[in-house]
Amino acid sequence: MSGLGDGWTRDEINRWIRYHGEISHALTMQRTALESALIPVTAYILVACVECYRRYPQMVQEIAAAVPPEELGRAGHRFATQIDNVHLWAVPNFTLLGRKVLAGAGLLDHGRDAAALAPVLDFWERASRAYRFDDGTHQAWDAGGIATPYRAHAGAIAAACGPVDDAATRARVARLNALLTSYLFLLWFDTRSGYQDSGPYELPGGRVLLLRSFGRLGPSHFPWSAQVAAGMPYTDLLGAFVLDGVRLRVTDFGTSVTEPEDYLAHVVGFGLFDVASGEPVAVDPGRWDAIAAAAKSAQRDLYRMIAGMERRAKIDAGAYVYFTFLRPFAELAGVGLDWTVPRDSLDLYPLLELADGAVGPPVEEDPADYYLPVP
Repeated sequence: MSGLGDGWTRDEINRWIRYHGEISHALTMQRTALESALIPVTAYILVACVECYRRYPQMVQEIAAAVPPEELGRAGHRFATQIDNVHLWAVPNFTLLGRKVLAGAGLLDHGRDAAALAPVLDFWERASRAYRFDDGTHQAWDAGGIATPYRAHAGAIAAACGPVDDAATRARVARLNALLTSYLFLLWFDTRSGYQDSGPYELPGGRVLLLRSFGRLGPSHFPWSAQVAAGMPYTDLLGAFVLDGVRLRVTDFGTSVTEPEDYLAHVVGFGLFDVASGEPVAVDPGRWDAIAAAAKSAQRDLYRMIAGMERRAKIDAGAYVYFTFLRPFAELAGVGLDWTVPRDSLDLYPLLELADGAVGPPVEEDPADYYLPVP
C-alpha cells in the first residue's frame, strides 16, 4: 500500500477533524435548504456517507498507490477532470458524516477509528494542497472564497467571450444557463455538484470572470444517463461570464456568492466552450439554443423516469452519486474499484431509508461539536 496516513498522530487527526467541522458547519448554515418531493435526499446521503466511512480508507490507499495524491490534485487545473472544490471537499467530509451517523447509532468502532480517518485525511490534505497551487491553503474557505484552478486559461477565455449588450442576448444566456443547471441538478439527483463554479478571475478594468463547468451532460457511469442523455450534443461544457460591478466569491460546494445577488444582470460578456478534449473550444452562439433545447428535453425525460422509480431505487441512485465523488480520482489514476452501493451499509439500511426526503434547515450547534474528535 501507499502508506497514506503513516505517522499521523491522534492530535493531528483531531486538528483536521476540527478544521473540517468548523468549515462544514458554517457552509451548512449558509446553505439554501432544499426540499424534494421527488427524491429522498436525506436518506440517500446517510446511506452514501456510511459507505464512505467504511470503504474510502481502503479505496484512497489503492488510488494513491497508483498515482500520488499531489498529481491528482494538480489534474484539477485541467478541464473536464472533475477534480474540483466539491469533489475534494467530499472526500473527508462524506467520511466524517458517515462516522457521525455510525456514532449516533452506537456502531462506531473506536478501536479502528483513527486508522480509518488517517489515510482519508492524508489523501485529501495532499491532493487539496496541490489543487490550491501549494499556496498554503486547502480550500476556497481558507482564501476568502477564491478558487482559480483555470487561471492559466482565464485571459484567453475572457478574450474569446462575445459581448452581452442587448436584452435578447442576455435572455439567451440566462435561458441556456438555467436549463443546463436545472438539468444537471436532476441528473445528479438533486445536488448542485454537476455544475461547478470557479473564480473570481480578475480582469482589467475591475471586471471579473466567473467560470461554470457543466460536467457529464451526456451518457456517463450514471446508469440512468444512458436512457435520457443520448441526445445531448456535448459532454462537458464551460460557461464563461464576464461580470462588471460584481463582487464574487465561491464556496467549497462549488457555488457562487455574489454582490449584488442578481449577477446575470451584470454580465457584459459570455462564451460557451467545449472542454471535453481538455482544451476550451468555443461553441458557436448559433448552437446555444439547440443545446438548451436538448437539456430541456433530457430533463423532462429524466423527471418521468425518476417519478416512476420505487423509493429504494431512488435512494440507491442518489447514494451512488454521492459515493462516487471519489471516482474521478480513481479514473485519473487508472484504478478499477467496486462502486456498488449499497454494500457496506446494509446493516443500517432499513433504518436509514426511513429518513425523510427533505433537507431541512441546519441544526444550531457548537461548530466544535459538528465532528467529534477521536478520543
